[in-house]
Amino acid sequence: MSVFLYERNDCTTNMKKIRVAFFAEVLVKEFDGATRTMFQIIERIDTVKYEFLFFCGVAPEGDFDHEVFHMPSLTIPFNKTYKMASMVGMGPKITEKLESFAPDVIHISTPSPLGYYALKHGKTHDIPVISIYHAHFMSHIKYYTNNTPVITQVLEHAVVAHAKSFYDRCDMVYLPTGELITELDGHGFKTNHMKVWRRGIDLDLFNPQKKDKEYISNLVRNDNPNILFVGRLVWEKNLECLINMYDLVRERGLKYNFIIAGDGVVRPQLEKRMPQAFFMKHTKQSVLARIYASADYFVFPSMTETYSNAIGEAMASGLPCLVADGRGVKGFVKQGINGFLCNADDPADFLKIMEILHNQPVLVKSITNQAYLDVMMLRWDQLVSQYFDDISLLSSSDVDVEAAS
Repeated sequence: MSVFLYERNDCTTNMKKIRVAFFAEVLVKEFDGATRTMFQIIERIDTVKYEFLFFCGVAPEGDFDHEVFHMPSLTIPFNKTYKMASMVGMGPKITEKLESFAPDVIHISTPSPLGYYALKHGKTHDIPVISIYHAHFMSHIKYYTNNTPVITQVLEHAVVAHAKSFYDRCDMVYLPTGELITELDGHGFKTNHMKVWRRGIDLDLFNPQKKDKEYISNLVRNDNPNILFVGRLVWEKNLECLINMYDLVRERGLKYNFIIAGDGVVRPQLEKRMPQAFFMKHTKQSVLARIYASADYFVFPSMTETYSNAIGEAMASGLPCLVADGRGVKGFVKQGINGFLCNADDPADFLKIMEILHNQPVLVKSITNQAYLDVMMLRWDQLVSQYFDDISLLSSSDVDVEAAS
């Protein structure tokens, strides 16, 4: 275990700082969509008003302006690209640190063993707990059980019970869409403390002005239309649909390139089954912004999203979005207005939309213009300001948390 310490300085103001204990398995900015969301908050912390203490299994890279309590981490057996904090022998040390820090609010990123420990501490010491619903784990199960009905049903029931026992005990939970709150209500979750908190888009980085056809032509070495997928390469992203789409394009003799931007445990299988696709492993955000704006179609067949940062980035970049008709995007993508919702089990449905768009440039312009107008409303400054307002409310002992939500 290593502990990074930064001296607390309260001399600059007479105002008592609101102290927040923040628990996350991984605290690396570009690790995934969840950590990028976390860093949008972290980078906007007003250190005059707030003091954050971070607990994590994977520490930040480079300079970090806040105190970090770094614990050992372990690799997840079924996903070797992901690590979580190890709680072995750590409980007393975490408690000692928390009691010394005396947080006004606890923020928990994941319902992991570390997250449960933090939740228990919050409940025991009457400290409000906030969380962001980053992953809809119950929807992942079928991708690891070969969709076997009995096994899938048993495991889904267990995951629902696990998630419910965690989120029902939090004082405030952010979810990206109202549709997801409705679904959780159907599973028996308490929802009176849940509120919609969408994800923001960096419009300075992702925008149509980044279009560079020469760059993308040099990348794929031809001038054919480019189909782009961006995301982690794991089976729960419904990558079989992407593979089947690739196969169908080849069967029909269509002249489409597939560009896959992302990495993950199933990358070797994808490279084997999509040999003519272009794989981009570690892509800087500036390069990715150019690829988004320069491609012709964005496809996203995943049905497991709570919300997809990639879809928002593609919409901001002026790229027509063809996405699976799933729970996490229904409140975001409006059929035929700012994008298209497709049958996740039918790759031909995606190709049919592409063929329509290929011959209707006016429709493409209308769709992409509306998409850009919609994402203009999703600015991080406004969303993070709401988060800090809620932190301030939660820290006030005289505030009814459920009424505030």
